[in-house]
Amino acid sequence: MRKWLLPAVVVAGLIGLWQIAASWGWMADALNLEDFLVPSPSEIADSLWVDRSLLADNAWVTLKEVLLGFGCALAAGLAFAVGLHLSETARRAFYPLIVASQTIPIIAIAPILVIWFGYGIGPKLAIIALVCFFPITVNTLDGLRSVDVDAVKMMRTLDASRWQIFSRVEAPSALPYAFSGAKIAVAVAVIGAVFGEWSGSSSGLGWLMTRDNATLDTARLWASVVVLSFFAISLFGLLALLERRVVRWR
Repeated sequence: MRKWLLPAVVVAGLIGLWQIAASWGWMADALNLEDFLVPSPSEIADSLWVDRSLLADNAWVTLKEVLLGFGCALAAGLAFAVGLHLSETARRAFYPLIVASQTIPIIAIAPILVIWFGYGIGPKLAIIALVCFFPITVNTLDGLRSVDVDAVKMMRTLDASRWQIFSRVEAPSALPYAFSGAKIAVAVAVIGAVFGEWSGSSSGLGWLMTRDNATLDTARLWASVVVLSFFAISLFGLLALLERRVVRWR
């Protein structure tokens, strides 16, 4: 409770200031906008309740995309990290390419993927996987390479096989790093899903946000943002809880 008390107080204070500034028109005047374009937290909360069915339907679509895309990235990232760790040649060949891939803005290639693969769930999963792949792969690989050299030498003196060294020393040592990468990835997975839905979709919170932006329904647009933020925080918290259960020695 002590750990969360101070952040909760800060958030409550910021929301209170936002409510006062928006209700009295200070924010709209400062931004030189009409009052309806700057909704207050109470108006956003009202939209969350009034439009709960619409938000829930589209939130479920986005959540499925996030979970499936993150799952694909997790499987590919872990497998790729293990492959690079076991093969020096593969690491020298592919690691620079993995780093270089992050220089390509996802928001720029998202429309291309939609053109290539259509408006189904495929392009969204590809975009989410591309966003999540890098932190999972790099963090896991760093964990595998940070194993205590003396522990590996001891296993070799005990005539351990390569698989035994990996499963009993390297993999457990890399688990905290893998969880760190996964927690980063699951947070940005929500952003990837929104990018994918912006590029071409007929459902999802990203699609709803583009429609609300066109109709200037800023209260419901912010309500979608709140739901997306809730997804990211909840998934991050679930992974953190799983990490505490799995990585007990930490």
